[in-house]
Amino acid sequence: MDPHAQAPSHTPDLDQLADFLADFPAAELPPEVVARTKLIIADCVGAIVGGAAEPEMAALTGALAAPDSGSALVIGTGHMVPAERAALLNGTAGTWLEMDEGNQFSRGHPGMHALPAAFALAETRHATGMALLAAVALGYEAGARVGIGTRLRPTMHPHGTWGVICAAVAAGRIGQVDAAGMRGLLNMAPTLSLATSRRTMLEGATVRNSFTGLAGQTGVLCLAMLGAGVTGERDGIGHVFGRVAGEDFDPRALSDMLGSRWEVTRNYFKMHACCRYNHAALDAVQLILAGEGGEIDPDTVARIEVDSYSLAVELADPAPANTLAAKFSLPFAIATTLIHRDSGVHSFTWDAVRDPAIARLAARVVLREDPAMTARLPDQRPARVRITLHDGQVLEAATRTNRGDWSDPYSPDEIRDKYMSLATRCWSVPHAEAVHARIMDLDRLDDVAALGQLMRNPTRAA
Repeated sequence: MDPHAQAPSHTPDLDQLADFLADFPAAELPPEVVARTKLIIADCVGAIVGGAAEPEMAALTGALAAPDSGSALVIGTGHMVPAERAALLNGTAGTWLEMDEGNQFSRGHPGMHALPAAFALAETRHATGMALLAAVALGYEAGARVGIGTRLRPTMHPHGTWGVICAAVAAGRIGQVDAAGMRGLLNMAPTLSLATSRRTMLEGATVRNSFTGLAGQTGVLCLAMLGAGVTGERDGIGHVFGRVAGEDFDPRALSDMLGSRWEVTRNYFKMHACCRYNHAALDAVQLILAGEGGEIDPDTVARIEVDSYSLAVELADPAPANTLAAKFSLPFAIATTLIHRDSGVHSFTWDAVRDPAIARLAARVVLREDPAMTARLPDQRPARVRITLHDGQVLEAATRTNRGDWSDPYSPDEIRDKYMSLATRCWSVPHAEAVHARIMDLDRLDDVAALGQLMRNPTRAA
């Protein structure tokens, strides 16, 4: 008896998606999909290496990564662990700095859910670079489509929910499962998604950073469970995301323009080291700074007014408790950007959180929802910032959407520079450059283990 066999699902959209995910030839990925997936993989690797430098990640890795206990790399370190543990640690590190890419239409981060599972299995199974590219692109596609079709409960954080599907599908591609097996993964993975709390990000509960890592680990586990004959429910996606974790699910999202519209090509990249909902306002702040010669004396600022969409103005705490909460505070993000004249990683450190000048300026920020801006979601994420100085001068700028969105993209050079700024938190410049070059050449790589070896020891890898 086929261990993957189940009663008919009566879900034609799910069946169509499963067939597509299992059967689409890696060699037939459109060139623009291959190119974009390389950028996404490099961006994720940079975020993982950057996050690996954080003290909590170093401690967690030390606790979970016994030396030479497996054949999958904990990226940014020299530790080798089993694939499922590598997916856990790499996925957790990758969200620590809040710099990983995302997809505005799914309202989440498919790349960091797909890559850690795909890379760990591709490395341990000696898959080709092209197989890794296909696994990430198709895992991204599956999870993003579920996110697009889902109206999550407002109390849920999206990380670790539909992202487990990204990981399971990516694992299935590396494992070369057939259409029946892919359908089994799509039905099994949703039941293993996390009951995530949105409060974690607002309160700065850093357990939130593990959600993507746990999803990656679960994706690897799903592949093993599938091979052992474990089955899921008949319509795991529709039930879990329509009635359990979500309030509604539209199955048409699974098949709409399937094969002609690729979600990796509609992704965004981040340059501000904080929640994406802050970015439109920060783009406006940077426009104002540019018009003022790059600097505004914070002592001259009387009031900062921000009009934006609902999800942005929800991030209203002017006195965040820690660095994670700071990344989800729009008043703090604006204040630290004005004072540091930059919105990178160093603007969201403990030193910044404890800086009284930033706290004073954040207290002068007023947030207001503009319903017309909210109505423009998800296609656009607008904001308007108005800075009033004590002398009565008003500085103002507005943005239609975030820089880095698919409609206003960063250049490949800008994305590479971001990667370098993060990767060099753990690696030397030559090491980071060599890894980036190898990722950009993935479609010609015979064995992903060679990329892992290069990441671990650049002097020994060919």
